[in-house]
Amino acid sequence: MSLFRPFLSLAAVPALLVAAAPAFAGEILPFTIAAFQKAQAAGKPILVDAHADWCPTCRRQAPTISAISKDKAFAQLVILKLDYDAQRAEKQMLGIRQQSTLIAFSGKTETGRSTGVTEPTQIRALATSALHRR
Repeated sequence: MSLFRPFLSLAAVPALLVAAAPAFAGEILPFTIAAFQKAQAAGKPILVDAHADWCPTCRRQAPTISAISKDKAFAQLVILKLDYDAQRAEKQMLGIRQQSTLIAFSGKTETGRSTGVTEPTQIRALATSALHRR
């Protein structure tokens, strides 16, 4: 068994590195209060997406939000996807009354909000507002 001990230790290293790695551009993270507050405290630009799987407007917004998440111009943007149906307390905290609501923040400052907007240029402009108000 002692022959395998060094191997087992080395096998754990990649898993530890993945667990410790920060979020990177291209990720849309699930909304949690902890993640939201951490991003705000760090002064990060944030886009909150109040999404419902059954919502046709949300489905039309999704490709644009996905494209933003992969765009190097938005590499610093933290995108948090809020489950409109399950996260009631979080919705209330953010004043979200309808699915398909998008809210942009620069740190703790709300820079813009839209509901039902599906036009890619408008969604990108909202996300951009979080990048430029620091």
